[in-house]
This record gives sequence, C-alpha cells and structure tokens, in this order.
Amino acid sequence: MREDDGRSADWALLPAVPVGLRRVLDLVVAGEATNRAEIARRSGLARSTVGQQVDQLLGRDILQELESGESVRGRPPRLLALSPRAGTIAVADVDNLETRIAIADLGGRILARDTVLVRIDAGPETVLELVCDRLFALLERFGCDPDRVRQVVMGLPAPVDPWRGSPLRPNGMPGWDGFPVAERLRTRFRAPAQVDNDANLMALGEAVHARAETPVLCLKIATGIGAGLATAEGRIYRGAAGDVGHIRSLGGGTALCTCGNVGCVRAIASHRAVLRNLGIPESTEEDPLHGVHELAERVANNDPPAVRALRQAATEIGELAAMLVYMFNPRTLVLGGPLSELRDDLLSGVRAVVYQRALPLATRKLTITTTQLGAASALHGAVALATGDVFSERGIARLLVD
Repeated sequence: MREDDGRSADWALLPAVPVGLRRVLDLVVAGEATNRAEIARRSGLARSTVGQQVDQLLGRDILQELESGESVRGRPPRLLALSPRAGTIAVADVDNLETRIAIADLGGRILARDTVLVRIDAGPETVLELVCDRLFALLERFGCDPDRVRQVVMGLPAPVDPWRGSPLRPNGMPGWDGFPVAERLRTRFRAPAQVDNDANLMALGEAVHARAETPVLCLKIATGIGAGLATAEGRIYRGAAGDVGHIRSLGGGTALCTCGNVGCVRAIASHRAVLRNLGIPESTEEDPLHGVHELAERVANNDPPAVRALRQAATEIGELAAMLVYMFNPRTLVLGGPLSELRDDLLSGVRAVVYQRALPLATRKLTITTTQLGAASALHGAVALATGDVFSERGIARLLVD
C-alpha cells in the first residue's frame, strides 16, 4: 500500500515505532513467546523494558493478557495473545462468475466466509458495491467493529498494478481497465487497501497457510490461465504480469484468443476453452456455475469426448508449466482453478509433460500438485498479504495512533 489510507496521518507524521515494542509484538504474533518472561529471554530486552512495551500494547487493545489456568506453584502465568479488539481484516477474491469474501482476525484466522454471485462483466461499480456491502454485513453478523478494519485486500483475475491498485488492460472485464479499485476500497472502509492478481494470492496462500515448499509457482486455469509466484522468503514475486495464457501454444492452432492473436494457450486449454470445445454453456440462469458442474459430471462418468478434451488441455498446460519451471525453478508447482478440481486426469497429464520436457536438474525436488486449499487459497493469500502490512513498521505505527 503506497498511498494514505484516508484515516491515518501521512507516513512522515506517524510516530516512530520503538524497537523494543516491535520486537515484543513480533514474538507474540509469531507465537514464539507467550508471556513476559519468555519475551525477555528471547529478545534480550530488560524485563522492565518488556513490561513497558507490553503495557502499552495492552492499553491500545492490541494485545490481551489472560491467565493460563496452569500453575505448578504460585499464581498461574499470564499468557499474551493478540486481542480480538485489535481489529479485523476484510478480503475478497473476485472471479468471472462469483466473488468469495471473508473476514479474519489479525492473527490470520478466518472468522467467516461468504459468496457473492455477481458477474465480473457487470463492471467495477456494481461488483465493488455488492462486495463491500456483503463484507460489512459479515462484520455486523459476527460482531466486528467496521471502524476497526485494519486492511482490505482484493484479488482480481487480471494483470494488476499493485502500487496504483488498478487492473491493467484485462480481457473480458469491460470498464475495469485502470479503475481505482484500491482507492474505492479505502474510501468505503476508511482503511489501507491492496489489490493484486488472484494467482499471486493463490501462490502466497499455498506457501503461507498450506506450508507448501517455496518457491511456489501457481497456475490458475479458469476463464484464462494466470501464474503467480511466492518466493523462498514467502513474498509475492513482482515484475511480470503473470498472464501466461497468452503465450503461444507449442502445438500451434488457429483458435482465436480474446487478445486478438491465434494459438494462445488460453484459447486452447483454459477451462472456458474446454467448455466451448464440448459445447457446454459456461452458465445458465438456473446455475451460474453450470459449466463447472457439467464438465465434472461428464469426466466422472468417463464421457470419452470430455476425458479426451481434458487430457489435451493437460498436455498444453504441461508444456507451458515446463517452460515456467525452467524460468523460476520452483519447489512446488500448484494447479488451481475449476479445471484443477478434475484432479487425476489433469494432474497426471501435466506431470507427464513436465517430467518429460524439463531436465532432472529442474525437477528432482519439484512437487506438482493441485491446490491444498481449494477455492479458498486466494482468500488465505489475501489474509497473509494483509497481516504482513498490518505488522510492518508502518502498520504498527497506524495501530498505535488509531
């Protein structure tokens, strides 16, 4: 988050965060220390300094101190933890046919989830209004103060400028190009807001929450095909759009892509492309996710055209994945999106091509799997991105003045 959140003072006017306070909070948030004595021992700080910083954090309702109920002799030790009054995180994962939303505490624990059935081609004004209204309803339902939302994160199925908080020339998303999504979220919630590509958030969710070995390369196979990378340090890799579905298929082809070119992997092997080739409508009035359900049923029933189409898509995706494995040398390759839910046929096809195409040096320690978190991976990644900002030096300074 690069801009003022509309609620806090300018970064230059925020108070300096004492080193001792930052160390105390880091240890409690990481679960490495649960009481004052442990903090003093692990941090090397004097007990008096620890006491002063803990008291300040207790007074700001950032930490709480509770009796453990366990004692060998004397009074029970008092345990430190993040206070439920410290605040809440609101996150959303926008997709083409629906949006998943969640609220979480500052420890990263998801408190509640919901789904908003709104098509992305309804435009940013409509989508953002419905999503924000539903997030506020979730906060109210679970007794969370909307004035203590500390961070809002939204994932979009498009290339994103994370510093401006805007999508960049997205395909199939009329009205979204350059739209100030982060600014709108900041205004509605009066809190810092971040916007990122959904595949980036999926990769971060698998790395942080599912504890996949890093670097984690995530391929989301949905309407398009996107890629996200979580580095060995557990951060999102920046510097590329990640819209890898517009790489030309090695097998060629004449299918017209939404970008105007022909033969893109997206036009041949995305979930939407498989549905189109099989003549399955993506959605109906009765079932917005008709295509997902119909394809899954056909594959489960071993329908020959459906199984053949899925295996052909897996081969194309495998060729693309092998190229990305060479470039980024990940330890874990995760397949996500609705096509990945057809686990066996897709996964075996991609593995076969990657292990055939890539040299053993690149694949000897590589794990290829489908997402361990399912459709919630981007939500968990959004929560991880948010907590990282909340407990950064700037984020802690905001907590101290709010």
